[in-house]
Amino acid sequence: MISYIKGIVENIENDKVIIDNNGIGYGIFMPGHVLDTIGIGEELKIYTYLSVKEDAMQLYGFLSKDELNFFKMLLGVSGVGPKGGLAIITACPGDALAMSIISGDAKAIAKAQGIGNKTAQKIIIELKDKIDMDSIIGGTDYEEIPAAKGDFDDALEALVSLGYSKSDAYSAIKKVPNAKNMDVEDLLKNALKYIF
Repeated sequence: MISYIKGIVENIENDKVIIDNNGIGYGIFMPGHVLDTIGIGEELKIYTYLSVKEDAMQLYGFLSKDELNFFKMLLGVSGVGPKGGLAIITACPGDALAMSIISGDAKAIAKAQGIGNKTAQKIIIELKDKIDMDSIIGGTDYEEIPAAKGDFDDALEALVSLGYSKSDAYSAIKKVPNAKNMDVEDLLKNALKYIF
């Protein structure tokens, strides 16, 4: 119904922003990591999702269409409502959520307020096949992962055995420049530089 709202930030509350658009103030719930980066008086274009319930109509907003689409995917998982979906995106911003799902890291997803381990596992099972791994791996911020999938898997397994989460290990390996030309040992040494 409302695809996006463009306007001036009038106020920032605990979990939402008030956007003034032609004299109308829209209260839009947004991820915490976004609320921390915006300022009053700033002009924003927010892609929105309208949640309609018997007792309330609420807008949820994101700065990118990709994040909005991910939010809608989360809502497709039974047991995940708009507040839960927003909490998950707040706990795992950017590519972190996709990497947590791909790597099966339920602990990272369960860090979201109101999301238990059982729901996190359900999210992984239901969304793992829906995530376009090429778009995550082939992002402009990082070099390609190793051409030899075995080397990548071995390095990932080694980092996990050192105590790092699968999503942190996956992210670190992905950031290694020229990873495709490295063997497991070099890949592991370099990935350790990028671990969170």
